Amino acid sequence: MARDSNNKQNRIPIRFVDAEVESDPTVEPSPDMDSQDPDITTNSAEEEVQLDSELSKPEETIPVEFAEGGPITAELVATRAELKRVQEENAEFKDRFARRQADFENYRKRVDRERNDIYNRVVADVASKLLGVLDNLKRALESEASVEATESDEFRHFLSGVDLIYKQLSGVLEALGVKQIVAVGEPFNPHIHEAVVTEETEEFEPDTIIQEIRAGYKLGDKLIRPALVKVSKRG
Repeated sequence: MARDSNNKQNRIPIRFVDAEVESDPTVEPSPDMDSQDPDITTNSAEEEVQLDSELSKPEETIPVEFAEGGPITAELVATRAELKRVQEENAEFKDRFARRQADFENYRKRVDRERNDIYNRVVADVASKLLGVLDNLKRALESEASVEATESDEFRHFLSGVDLIYKQLSGVLEALGVKQIVAVGEPFNPHIHEAVVTEETEEFEPDTIIQEIRAGYKLGDKLIRPALVKVSKRG
């Protein structure tokens, strides 16, 4: 009997709260529980209304037109794409224009070169035919110059007319760009001179032209005919 009394004195009273009691609204909470836990407080009706209003307040949102996928954003993306397309097209046009300009410049130079070649070829062909006439006029003037003093005035007037024709024809050829090659006193150049006679002399250096037998002519850098000359050599 003594053991049972001791066990009763050492026991700690424990209260078990049934979950069904807490969840049952018909069961009133024990005043001891509210008093024992000071941290548990109940919200007033005003605080609950304020809390509900804050929770129900809509969040601040970006306007639809500025939001991702909105009309303004879509228009901006489309504008940037169009700008990029226009820039690429402009660069392509510039490159194409530069190529066309270079092609046109090359074409212009080629046409000018071909036109000059055709002009020089035609002038050289005509001049080569007129040079024979010019040679005959010159020979006539040289052969008749010695007897001019003994001839009549009419013959001298005739020779003056021949000399005028010779000078006029020479001027026409010169206007076309046909130039006479300088020969006498110049060093012999096989590209523009043709030696038909050589002569030993101490008056000139070797390979120097001492006499022009027939005049030579050229058109620019193009040789029409070489000059026939006499060239000096060492004795």
